[in-house]
Amino acid sequence: MSGVEDRVVVVTGAGGGLGREYATLLAAEGALVVVNDLGGARDGSGSGSAMADTVVSEITAAGGRAVANYDSVATAEGAQALVQTALDTFGAIHGVVNNAGILRDGSFHKMSDENFDAVIKVHLYGGYNVTRAAWPHFREQRFGRVVVATSTSGLYGNFGQANYGAAKLGLVGLINTLAVEGAKYSIIANAVAPLAATRMTEDIAPAEMLEKLSPAFVAPVVAHLMSEECTDTGSIFEVGGGQVARAQIFHNAGVHFDTPPSVDDLRAQWSTVTDMTAATPGSNPLG
Repeated sequence: MSGVEDRVVVVTGAGGGLGREYATLLAAEGALVVVNDLGGARDGSGSGSAMADTVVSEITAAGGRAVANYDSVATAEGAQALVQTALDTFGAIHGVVNNAGILRDGSFHKMSDENFDAVIKVHLYGGYNVTRAAWPHFREQRFGRVVVATSTSGLYGNFGQANYGAAKLGLVGLINTLAVEGAKYSIIANAVAPLAATRMTEDIAPAEMLEKLSPAFVAPVVAHLMSEECTDTGSIFEVGGGQVARAQIFHNAGVHFDTPPSVDDLRAQWSTVTDMTAATPGSNPLG
């Protein structure tokens, strides 16, 4: 078996935009796809089956294999039901693409607890819930593929998206640990920071920029990360408009103190502490 041929892949938030592009390309490459979408609005309100059903119809009309699922990934019960759909329909689960998301933007001083919590639950808890439900199956079969949708808003920050950015960088922390724990089971976990024209970005980026940002540029990267051949793990990829790049967290050599420094000692060395001209990739000093 190579590529994603006959692999069972769950794609969350697959009723439109990037998720739809992921689902249809994976199916075209031979995967058996579970098209998950709650069918709600961009802010997470409402629900419906039409979005997921439409994508499944497109896939099957093209000769692919897919099934719809409408459960919410924001709850453990919804995620378990989603994975069970894969098991009941196709008899296995080999990969999850955690793409589902909502937006409730607002400057931090105006951010409500409700809007912060709602975004965290769909993005961060959604990624955790779905991956956690699939994880025992990945370990048992000694194979699994996890992709999470991070964002440059999490990697670098963006005005009005404290909730979204916190969730997206949290997903990077998740895949970093999944990569370590999954290694001996042939489970790999990676993050994609996509930039594409979707309903999530339609009023955020200028129209002339969005014209160059087809979701079709991102989908091949996700398909590769789901594949048998891919061995990269714990990596972040920024993808959009034809550009594919890897992002990484770096640190410098810093300054070592043999004894606890005074504030003045530290202040005297601060320019060296903050100098990143000779930075190297970061790693866990405890690992």
